[in-house]
Amino acid sequence: MANARTSSGPANPRFFTRSGPFDAQALAEAAGATLVPPREGSFPAGGYTGIAPLQGAGAEDVSFLDNRRYASLLEGTQAGLIIVAPAFADKVPAHSAALVSATPYLAWSRVARLFHPKAPPNPGVHPSAVVDASAVVDPSAEIGPFVVVGARAEIGPRCVIGAHAVVGDGVVLGADCRIGSQVTLSHAMVGERVIILPGARIGQDGFGFAVGPNGFETVPQLGQVVLEHDVEIGANTTIDRGSVNDTVIGAGSRLDNLVQIGHNAQLGRCCIVVAQAGISGSTVLEDYVTVAAQAGLIGHIRIGAKARIGAQCGVMSDVESGADVIGSPAMPFREFFRNVAVLRKLSKKASGPAEDGSGKG
Repeated sequence: MANARTSSGPANPRFFTRSGPFDAQALAEAAGATLVPPREGSFPAGGYTGIAPLQGAGAEDVSFLDNRRYASLLEGTQAGLIIVAPAFADKVPAHSAALVSATPYLAWSRVARLFHPKAPPNPGVHPSAVVDASAVVDPSAEIGPFVVVGARAEIGPRCVIGAHAVVGDGVVLGADCRIGSQVTLSHAMVGERVIILPGARIGQDGFGFAVGPNGFETVPQLGQVVLEHDVEIGANTTIDRGSVNDTVIGAGSRLDNLVQIGHNAQLGRCCIVVAQAGISGSTVLEDYVTVAAQAGLIGHIRIGAKARIGAQCGVMSDVESGADVIGSPAMPFREFFRNVAVLRKLSKKASGPAEDGSGKG
């Protein structure tokens, strides 16, 4: 049995698929980068076989540098091929080739995906799965153990549904979706290439109630959830279906683990919502908005395109496009830090007499 404490480096083959080797030109084309041959020596005859960090890479490995803090690691690395920004191209060791890119992290992502593509679906329905007779499951889809697929649900080509997931009545999944184990999907229309990590809950009742003479009365939640193409949803994230309007997550958006999206919320294209953030009902995020960890947004507000909401921010009113806000209540970054500086000065003044022992102001 393998030692649980033993690591085989990045992309342990026990867990990740491997591809390759690839020659330098193929990697340059995949990365969209400019290939610079080594000043000493030559490319490995058998091509490059994998990826590794600078400090652990060998002559047949590809590595990268994206943060100047780690520039000193270039001196001692044995990596055969290094992805760098133009500013570091002349610092690559003589024995290493370089892939020069204005966006080295993006180039690294593309190379890593080339070496480690997603495992292809294993088409078929597991014997323990329960699939309603009226559901439509594409023959190329993989339906895992103990999955439940409800009436009139549609599972598109090459989808992978993990163990114990529930695809509720009427739910539609587009092509190439990956649904993690123990995900529950109801009242949802899902686009293509959507990834939902384990434990997420999509389409449950929104938090809607009216106050009657004898207490709370639940308001029917009659909308749905729309996940557009290329959305990724983190583990244990929850997205409520709309009350009357739909809850929409725009194409290309990324939601981290443990995010809460309230009913009727509308997220535009390529929004980012980081862990433990909560967006209340009927709030609108325009395209390319970033919401950092533990931020909270009240309902019925609009966040303009490309705005950035800082960590632990309490947003209680509209935010203009392109604005950067932080604090609770939210305010522009400069105003927030100016206030912090003033408070520090006042605190020092207030503590001055006690500190010098004179008793005089």
